Amino acid sequence: MSQYRFKMLTPKGTLVDEEVVSIVAPGEAGYFGVLANHAPLIATLTSGDLRVTTASGDRWYKVEGGIFRVAKNSAVLLSESIEESAAPSE
Repeated sequence: MSQYRFKMLTPKGTLVDEEVVSIVAPGEAGYFGVLANHAPLIATLTSGDLRVTTASGDRWYKVEGGIFRVAKNSAVLLSESIEESAAPSE
């Protein structure tokens, strides 16, 4: 299972800095996924649910917009507001 470095940053500091397997994020044009060795990408995010998958399972966050960048097998999410949340109900 390939992994890559992921950081979530807010004005209050670093919320996450760890190795992850995948991320599914709420992009302006719809949800998108990122796996290891993804092509470089910069995307704007809308408010929505963010799923972070690590080797030990999934974690969910509520994101209030932001910027998402992928380059050189690492990803960074910058947002004014990120809160850990329960998995959204279907």
